[in-house]
Amino acid sequence: MANRLTTKDRILNAAERLFAERGFSETSLRLITSKAEVNLASVNYHFGSKKELIQAVLARYLDHSMPAMHKELEALAKRPTLELQDVFEAMVTPLMSVNQVRQNGTAIFLQLLGRGYIESQGHLRWFVTTHHGDVLSYMSTLVHRAAPHVSPVEVFWRLHFTLGTLVFTMSSFDALADIAQADYDQSNDVESVLRRIIPYLAAGVAAPMPQFAAQPEAVFGN
Repeated sequence: MANRLTTKDRILNAAERLFAERGFSETSLRLITSKAEVNLASVNYHFGSKKELIQAVLARYLDHSMPAMHKELEALAKRPTLELQDVFEAMVTPLMSVNQVRQNGTAIFLQLLGRGYIESQGHLRWFVTTHHGDVLSYMSTLVHRAAPHVSPVEVFWRLHFTLGTLVFTMSSFDALADIAQADYDQSNDVESVLRRIIPYLAAGVAAPMPQFAAQPEAVFGN
């Protein structure tokens, strides 16, 4: 007989699905408990609050992918020369590995990350930087090394543009894959699309600095 899910796992699975579909703000604890078929006291016992439940949902993916990503980036840092495409390529295998956590985990994980930024879940930024800030710093360092002409603030913006592109693509993956199959007779899976998007992302992050970034006073007409 297959092992039954624990109460904690049932809550996490229900919360994850609802957060990805509806967003964090629009998903109430009452809706989660109804979907998980548990009472509110169970959520409070295992997680304490909705914020901590949101963090626990992300932690399942982050704890699995971030150590692997750190190793990939460490190996990359030893190369004498570095291209932006190399940095993004190093993230694919760790991202794909979260499919071991949940079926279709890569797409779900990126959707959840996107929800966190779209809905201004400040506690998630604190949680990610507190637990995995070393990986994020490593990533930013390598991006700057591969594109030294891009200022740190511009790297900040471009990495968020990158996340937005990934989130949109993953949230629309089924529809996009159907169109590619129908119109171009092309079969795709999540990994093939991630690898297809990397040259586009690398080119965008490495693009020349915009003029207004070099001359901010022009924005205000000084």
